[in-house]
Amino acid sequence: MTSAADTADRILTLPGRSQRAASAKTSPVRDLLALTERPEVISFAGGLPAPELFDLDGIRDSFDNVLRQPNVLQYSPSDGNPALREEVARRYTADGLETAASDLIITTGSQQGLGLLATALLDPGDRILVEEPCYLAALQTFALAGAHVICVPYAGDELDLDALERLAAEHSPKFFYTVPTFQNPTGRTHAFPARGRIAETAIRHGFRIIEDEPYKQLRYSGDPLPSLSAFAPDHVLSLGSFSKVIAPGLRIGWIRTTADVRPTVTIAKQAADLHTSTVDQAAAAHYLDSGRGEAALERIRSAYAERRDAMLDALPSALPAGSSWNRPDGGMFVWARLPEGLDATSLLASALTHDVAYVPGAPFFAGPADRRALRLSFTTYAPERIRDGLSRLGTAWGDAG
Repeated sequence: MTSAADTADRILTLPGRSQRAASAKTSPVRDLLALTERPEVISFAGGLPAPELFDLDGIRDSFDNVLRQPNVLQYSPSDGNPALREEVARRYTADGLETAASDLIITTGSQQGLGLLATALLDPGDRILVEEPCYLAALQTFALAGAHVICVPYAGDELDLDALERLAAEHSPKFFYTVPTFQNPTGRTHAFPARGRIAETAIRHGFRIIEDEPYKQLRYSGDPLPSLSAFAPDHVLSLGSFSKVIAPGLRIGWIRTTADVRPTVTIAKQAADLHTSTVDQAAAAHYLDSGRGEAALERIRSAYAERRDAMLDALPSALPAGSSWNRPDGGMFVWARLPEGLDATSLLASALTHDVAYVPGAPFFAGPADRRALRLSFTTYAPERIRDGLSRLGTAWGDAG
């Protein structure tokens, strides 16, 4: 008869995790969500859309309409619902970037799109460039792909384009990953001249650009900027999402591909999940065709602009003297830096005791971290709630000091 000790010994000899899985860090944003679910907590940690702004009636009507046909519950093509792809292509074209439905692959959120591109483009050990700080889930994706990540720093609020040129020449990367408009975590945007230089560098050194654009439509001030694809159409793969402009629960995103990688990405999609939810795609296509999406997006932009302004107005009294922060033209985030000698990670515990939360900036760095940095999201709460939360934060840091 096998004893419990014998069973335990055999379990200990089982193969371990892959090295790539072990190298991926947990997400502090996701970890904080569990800590901040209590209704009394005001959390600036998660990049969560405001649920009261979801167009529930319009979305419900679209689901009701498409569920009249049983085929929306059937298997569907891996590259996505034709009507939805046509609608996304039309929007790209209206923005000045000629796009065909055949250029697009619908994904289960843009995060899956990033994973599919990593699968299609990377072998373990391949070198890639990322902006530093970087979207945390992208760093997780690249770690799981076994990539060697090389960081391109910022010089103030602008990407260090000379460093991009130097690192590209030195490392011959497979691609440069960037969130060019209202970046997560910093809210920064690459200006028009910088976009041109990024594209020129990619052409000169022969690497691709992965352009992740989930926030592009959330602009509250300033002029729209062209896609990097407009500067280097053969070098740029673009990711998009409805998570920020319709609802994240739909989990619908897309990849705007180039012809050379499209078949490989399609195979990666087939291997990942066969296809994205048929009924969700059909409902999204109906919703966009109904015209309700534009009005809903205007409401979202208007509300978020007020919330951004409320946060920016309240920060001077909430952050310690000597702190600095940016003023993004859109998106969901403000990036702040505390004075010399303070550590945003260490101070988080004090904030949580006052029922307020933020995300320390350190996890967004693949290289040496800026311990003074933190990310604050302004989209989830109405202005008065934002002011209350920042007042609590000021009190927490005053008590900690």
